[in-house]
Amino acid sequence: MSRTLDQIAEDLSSLSVLDMSKLKAMLEDKWGVKAASGAPMMMSAPAAGGAEAAPAAESTEFEVTLHETPADKKIGAIKFVREITGLGLKEAKDLVDGAPKVLKPSCSKADADAIAKKAADAGIKVTVKGL
Repeated sequence: MSRTLDQIAEDLSSLSVLDMSKLKAMLEDKWGVKAASGAPMMMSAPAAGGAEAAPAAESTEFEVTLHETPADKKIGAIKFVREITGLGLKEAKDLVDGAPKVLKPSCSKADADAIAKKAADAGIKVTVKGL
């Protein structure tokens, strides 16, 4: 590589937000990984004076976690994980063997429900949690 890191940083700084998003997707596909948000979630403090807190707004992002796979469904579970995550065979097998593991760290309610239904049809136990 003849380019220096400074040149690469300068090129990346000149990208639009849309181009950065496209680059992120391209690198995820090429490397077989999924970028996770590094920002910590903020927790709200309880209401003062013993007053009840306002009801929480409904989640728009959901996390899908693989919990259990029966031994006789393991091959199907690995295929399912590969389809949902885009992981390679070894990585999908490791995820199934290491359950409970997060399948989708962030997706829409419709996507989470579709994944949960497909998992149930395959005999795989997953949970959907609002973020």
